[in-house]
Amino acid sequence: MMRAHLVAAAICTVAGPVAAQDAPASYLDPAVIQALADAVPPAPAAGSTQDLADIAASDRLRALENTDRWMLATRHAELRPALALAHFDCALGFRVSAEYAPRLVSILERVLHDANEAAELAKARAFRPRPVGADLERPACQVVSAAGRASPSYPSGSATVGAAYGEVIAALAPEHAADATRIGHEIGVSRLVCAMHYASDVAEGEALGKAAFQRIAATPAFQADAVAAREEIARARTAALTSPACAAERAALAAPLP
Repeated sequence: MMRAHLVAAAICTVAGPVAAQDAPASYLDPAVIQALADAVPPAPAAGSTQDLADIAASDRLRALENTDRWMLATRHAELRPALALAHFDCALGFRVSAEYAPRLVSILERVLHDANEAAELAKARAFRPRPVGADLERPACQVVSAAGRASPSYPSGSATVGAAYGEVIAALAPEHAADATRIGHEIGVSRLVCAMHYASDVAEGEALGKAAFQRIAATPAFQADAVAAREEIARARTAALTSPACAAERAALAAPLP
């Protein structure tokens, strides 16, 4: 039943992308994004103590394949802003529909660009294989092409974006900040469960996402957008629509990782 609720919620919360008209693609200048990427430490060397610990931890997570936590990881793989808003429904306690929150979607689109670009620049410095790249027979909780399996793992771009999204929601709805940042973190954990990344990839991705948001939050453009986004969130709070997936999400997150 929990899995059915998770999948059903993923379907029923889908909405087409809606953005503020003519919004710029990013908040940060390319030089700032490059500096964020340059600050990411190197990946653990192959065969190092940390690398071996990451591999061992990833192998233990095989026990979660096809569980409720695996299904949640499948949902978390969707990071397009208009759809990813649904990841925070339970943290907020009410649903924020992308259709009625165009400024919030626009914010997340710009944050997605900046956070992901920083992660991609950091990945370009050196190659670390993904768990599903090191073991081509290992299942992932999403459809992964051969090119996807062969793409670099460090740092995790999804963890970077997830953490940045969590910081955005926390800043715009501070009364729900702890729950919002937790979901941002759990999006990264889902990449471990999904066998797409190792623990070090996710930890550095989260750190990068939070650092990116600190720079974004200081920009006048974000501060101006935040005024309208807070009004959208306030209207959603008043409407008080809730997600049917919250009980299943709580149960999935309560299960300890192996």
